[in-house]
Amino acid sequence: MRRFLFLTVLTMSTIPARAADLPPEKLKLPDPLIGTDGKRVTTVAEWESKRKPELKRLFETHMYGRRPADPKSVTAVELSKNEKAFDGTVSLKELELRFDVNGHTNPTPIRLLLATPQGPGPFPCFVGISFAGNHSLTPDEGIRIPDIWQYDRQPGVVKNKASAEGRGKSTDVWPLTTTVSRGYAVAVFYAGDIQPDRPDVDEGLRKVLPKANDGADTQAIMSWAWGASRVVDYLTTVKVIDSKRLAVVGHSRLGKAALVAGAFDERFALVIPHQAGCGGSGPSRHDDPKAEGVKRINTSFPHWFCDKFKTYNDDPSMLPFDQNGLVALCAPRPVLFTNAAEDLWANPSGQLKVLK
Repeated sequence: MRRFLFLTVLTMSTIPARAADLPPEKLKLPDPLIGTDGKRVTTVAEWESKRKPELKRLFETHMYGRRPADPKSVTAVELSKNEKAFDGTVSLKELELRFDVNGHTNPTPIRLLLATPQGPGPFPCFVGISFAGNHSLTPDEGIRIPDIWQYDRQPGVVKNKASAEGRGKSTDVWPLTTTVSRGYAVAVFYAGDIQPDRPDVDEGLRKVLPKANDGADTQAIMSWAWGASRVVDYLTTVKVIDSKRLAVVGHSRLGKAALVAGAFDERFALVIPHQAGCGGSGPSRHDDPKAEGVKRINTSFPHWFCDKFKTYNDDPSMLPFDQNGLVALCAPRPVLFTNAAEDLWANPSGQLKVLK
């Protein structure tokens, strides 16, 4: 039987750290087990029925914006298929996932690349959120080149448009052959299918969701996380996929989205936020001057988090939670924190200190 290898990091205690602009008494992380009424949760039943729903509402209202309602159904249209990809070692499909959002028919279709081992399965599967179009993950010319906005720094992208020059140039980022050779499937999609990563443009989910009047509009990180759940909707219908063993993974801003996806969707058996930093696996209350802080991230990326989160720029200790609460929402499922030790901007020390 194949098993996931994991390190569980549940930041349920106080991290001995402080932010440069906060007095020490404001640095203690809120205890996820204490509700807004000041009472401590002492049983699993209380956690499930009371505190977990409350924490989710707090993260939606004060940080990520409201999670959209799930669509009534998700349908898949096969765009291409290659049973002998990568020299016959990988079964490869590209599919378009279609669903309604807020009464709009198929406004943000997801182009999903699904790579599976040869054989009947079922196989455990990594669900990934990518910075680039599917064409960059394989040299297979059957995979379409996307025509929506792309990051300029990705290979083959010029003026935010993808080209054939980028085909197969990101295989080191998503090593499909290595992963498949070890008995795992990979289901990956470009984040921009759901919400392009740029502010002030009426596109993606932003275009079709209702506007909130309390500063809790759905923003990019929540949108990407919601998209990962639509992939799960599809994978639960695929016989070669073991839908009880799904891991969600993303890097940096998409690592933040992966952690949110795992916190809000219990169908993910393993959550892997890689270098997720501020607004993800890194605490908002910290003392590392080289790590990104709430004010800086909100100023640089105003479309990642809801407007309510910006009210905590100068005093993150006023937040009614910290990121240990987001990780706690994944419990008892394992969470794997991975970090580059020298990437201090992502605050690895804040994430991985020994907890007391």
